[in-house]
Amino acid sequence: MAVVAAALRRCDGLWLMYKRPEGKQHGGLWEFPGGKVEQHENPRSALIREIDEELGLVIDEATLAPSGFAESAVTSAAPQIVISLYTASRWTGSPVCHEGGEYGWFTPREIEMLEKPPLDVVLAHQLFAELQN
Repeated sequence: MAVVAAALRRCDGLWLMYKRPEGKQHGGLWEFPGGKVEQHENPRSALIREIDEELGLVIDEATLAPSGFAESAVTSAAPQIVISLYTASRWTGSPVCHEGGEYGWFTPREIEMLEKPPLDVVLAHQLFAELQN
């Protein structure tokens, strides 16, 4: 299953994280916002759609840059998930949680301490290690 996620950084250096609503898979955990790529979509258009639906933000596609990926283990119990992470430097709007949950702006160090799904742990490590180089 192809999934996309956005790493949104404000000009003050804080990054947006989304806390999944209770009752959903990984409920109560913090993640980079995003969602599934539908059959008729490419990853960038899926990410733009997902961020608009989830947070009411309109991302400038020209500023999307691939910055990492993570994949789940192959098991017979669940489909394999591959998440592509993109950074975005421009968007319009202010975040509003349309699907429940909540959002917050954090430093990389604070994100490291948040409880996250396993694949978001990998994405955060890749993103912030890349930025330190």
